[in-house]
Amino acid sequence: MRLTFIKQFTVLVTLMMSGLVYAADPKLIGEFNDWAAYVYLEGNNKVCYMVSKPKKQEGNYNKRGDVFALITHRPAEKSKNVFSFVAGYPFKKDSEVTVSVGNQNIKLFTQNETAWAPDEETDNRLTNAVRNGNSLVIKGISARDKTTTDTFGLKGSSAAYSAISKECGVK
Repeated sequence: MRLTFIKQFTVLVTLMMSGLVYAADPKLIGEFNDWAAYVYLEGNNKVCYMVSKPKKQEGNYNKRGDVFALITHRPAEKSKNVFSFVAGYPFKKDSEVTVSVGNQNIKLFTQNETAWAPDEETDNRLTNAVRNGNSLVIKGISARDKTTTDTFGLKGSSAAYSAISKECGVK
C-alpha cells in the first residue's frame, strides 16, 4: 500500500512540475531499503526517478500533506540528477530550504510546495551526497511561518540511483 501511494503521488507531483499532459503509469524498478526506483514514459521518452519518504518529521503544524524527496533523470531532455523536495505544505514566499547531508549544507529555492536546487552543479553535488551519505535533513518554513525538519534515511539510495541510471541509460 505504501508503494502504491508513493507511486501515485510521485507521478502526480512529477506531472505537475513538468506541466505534462500525457504520461504512462510508472513502473516500479525496485525497492532499495529507504528508497524506491520508478520509470514511466512521457510520450516516447523514459523518465526515471527515485523517491523516499522521511523517517522522522518534526514541526509545530496541525495539517500537512505527504512529504517526498526525489532524484529524477529525463535523458531525452539531457536532464539528470534533478533533486526535488515536496514539503506537503506551501512554502513561505521567497523562503529557502536548507538540506544537510554529510558535512554539506545546501540551499534550495522554493515554489509552492516544492523545492529545487538552483543549478545543475548543485543537483550533482546533492545527488552525490545522497548516494554516499547516511542521512538527509531538510528544513523548511511554511506559508504559515511554521518550521519543519524532515529526516530521510539514505540506506539503499546508491542502489536506487544505479537502478534509475541503468534504466534510463544515464552515466
